[in-house]
Amino acid sequence: MIKKAIIIGAGPAGLTAAYELVQKTKILPIVIEKSQFMGGISRTVNYKGNRIDIGGHRFFSKSDRVMEWWQEVMPLEKDSARIEEMEKILLLRDRKSRIYCFRKFFDYPITLSGRTIANLGAWRTFKIGMSYLKSSCFPIRNPKNLEEFFINRFGKELYLTFFKSYTEKVWGKPCKEISAEWGAQRVKGLSVWKSIVHVLKRVFKKSDNIAGKDTETSLIEKFLYPKYGPGQMWEEVARIVRERGGEIITGLEVENIEASENRIVSVSARDSEGNVRRFDGDYFFSTMPIKDFISGMGHGVPENVREISDGLTYRDFITVGLLVNQLKIKPANPLQNKLINDTWIYIQEPDVDVGRLQIFNNWSPYLVADPSKVWLGLEYFCQDTDALWKKPDSEMIEQGAVELDRIGIINKRDVLDGTVIRMPKTYPGYFGTFDRFSEVRRYLDGFENLFLIGRNGMHRYNNQDHSMLTAMEAVQNIISGRTNKENIWSVNTEQEYHETKDKR
Repeated sequence: MIKKAIIIGAGPAGLTAAYELVQKTKILPIVIEKSQFMGGISRTVNYKGNRIDIGGHRFFSKSDRVMEWWQEVMPLEKDSARIEEMEKILLLRDRKSRIYCFRKFFDYPITLSGRTIANLGAWRTFKIGMSYLKSSCFPIRNPKNLEEFFINRFGKELYLTFFKSYTEKVWGKPCKEISAEWGAQRVKGLSVWKSIVHVLKRVFKKSDNIAGKDTETSLIEKFLYPKYGPGQMWEEVARIVRERGGEIITGLEVENIEASENRIVSVSARDSEGNVRRFDGDYFFSTMPIKDFISGMGHGVPENVREISDGLTYRDFITVGLLVNQLKIKPANPLQNKLINDTWIYIQEPDVDVGRLQIFNNWSPYLVADPSKVWLGLEYFCQDTDALWKKPDSEMIEQGAVELDRIGIINKRDVLDGTVIRMPKTYPGYFGTFDRFSEVRRYLDGFENLFLIGRNGMHRYNNQDHSMLTAMEAVQNIISGRTNKENIWSVNTEQEYHETKDKR
């Protein structure tokens, strides 16, 4: 009798699990997806031929396993002539991100260049240097929150200048109220010293290598990218899964999870018309928010686990797509380039709500219907209870145009069109009851046939490649008969994890 694996969610983690199962086992994967789309927050939205990458997804990993996996699904193509004629390919793209602060551009990560010093001014630069030396010599012992983590890593002045405002926009809370674990996970080995060393290496060594094993993720300069955005990758993975016998069912929201002793027995999901379907399985993978998963388990959940789950928080995300004639800000050499070459711009200005800006033309020229126009993505962070989340689309588009005009990036009169996309529960929060999350993990890990994977499935701020690795590890556990799930939870916690443990 064929065994079944029920997979909740068709994002990167869920689809990776399904792909691994059809490739390496005889287990039938059945993917249940709430929406009609593949890729979760890594999907691509097509608005009148202009494509939006929700949140920006660089296809880069320190894991050979992930890099090879992507290129197994879609080949890398560097020949410009073939790029035009081929559809399912990966492009090699230059990564450039900058910080926009004091109405000026700064390299990201910050480098000690002449331009940086000129933009900051001699006195502020001196204070940043002295503050960094102080933190290096007298660090805060056992940092308890994100503010203390940043001060230890970069010095108080650099933290106040370039980290505080943006981070608090993202999370909607003071850095003092956010766990230091978030910084340890997202920033990892990045430091002022590593940024300096990276700049020196870049001066003396040029390379198109995308492996990046010795480079901090925040310092990478090249990345892979599907021709038509990240959703193209996951649509192709879904096609392969179906072609090889797997099932993917859309428009179903999982509401109930039935457990018996130390095993999950089934899940029930409801469609838009109220019809309920039950799915029995031998293995269960969940990428749905843990808060919703625990709620779906009903009254059998221990009181402490339910209390912690109810207290878990999330940050929601809005993308405003703006099509404009041109940008007001110009490249250093406008005779060579008509458009600045940034992919991302971090907006550090406190007088606007927008937190980050994408220029989709620079991710892939094929994301833009008319190459003479500029296609922008303005990113806002909020709660689904905030007034910002509830604003009508027309007001959000107007706000985006006004804010970019205010800080000198566009002229509002150059805006041609716009659209709004809202993504709930995009970022799992490292506050609320998160400090007791280990109790929830211990309880759910006790179900031997349940595998929590991905970002929301683990309540961990995983990147796309981390989410994929958790799925790969989970499938490998099934194949090898391993019951301990520590290897799954170790993904994206140890700095050298992908380099030392991940060459199977």
